[in-house]
Amino acid sequence: MKTIISIDDTDNEHSPGSGQLADDLAQELILHRLVTEASDISRHQLFIHDLVPYTSHNSAMCFTVCNDPNNYSDLIAFCQDFLSLRSAEGSDPGLCVTDEHNVLGSQLLIDFGLRAKRSVMTKQAAYQTAEQAGIHLSEHGGTGDGVIGALAGVGLRLSGCDGRIRGWHKTGEAGRTITIEKLCAVLRVPWAVDDKGTRLPGYARVSISDERIKTVLYDHCAVVPLTRTDQTAVDWATLSPAESKRF
Repeated sequence: MKTIISIDDTDNEHSPGSGQLADDLAQELILHRLVTEASDISRHQLFIHDLVPYTSHNSAMCFTVCNDPNNYSDLIAFCQDFLSLRSAEGSDPGLCVTDEHNVLGSQLLIDFGLRAKRSVMTKQAAYQTAEQAGIHLSEHGGTGDGVIGALAGVGLRLSGCDGRIRGWHKTGEAGRTITIEKLCAVLRVPWAVDDKGTRLPGYARVSISDERIKTVLYDHCAVVPLTRTDQTAVDWATLSPAESKRF
């Protein structure tokens, strides 16, 4: 089976971020043979507001794993113990786990995630939604407010069209141009998309704006986002690190 795991609010100003902790958790799950493989980690930006406490960006981390259904309860217990032991002092960690094919709860979770991107959500609403969807949601220290982001992360991952993939790709010197087909091959992604999510033709040429390139989640795949240019010979350009933050 495929299982979605999301964590939020596990760090403080001096500790490694939640992205690093999610990566460590995925590797530990593989090491302990609770899962056979883990996906890339997606970072989902949530609502920024004075009423929402967060360390730096207010974003949830999410990834999927392949596991034996018979190990599902053991997987959850391992994640709980991991967060209890490894979350930073003063953090408010939350954990959300669900079967990727939980059709009954999918739309409830997606709706919650989308609301969490534009409004202040409550812990009570998170637990109510998790109960309705029939999924695991738990807190592991502090106020436990991380359950809000953890639940939202699962919903946004399920939507298939939200979030940046953790880590950067390096493609060489900025300023050079290549075809979209070659860029996708270098990044090992199936396609590139424009600002509206439209897939772009492989023959079109793209200018490399920065040696670091971020991929994003679109249509349940990691893809490279491009933007229109006003150059004569090149139609598209990769996004700068600052521009990629809108995902």
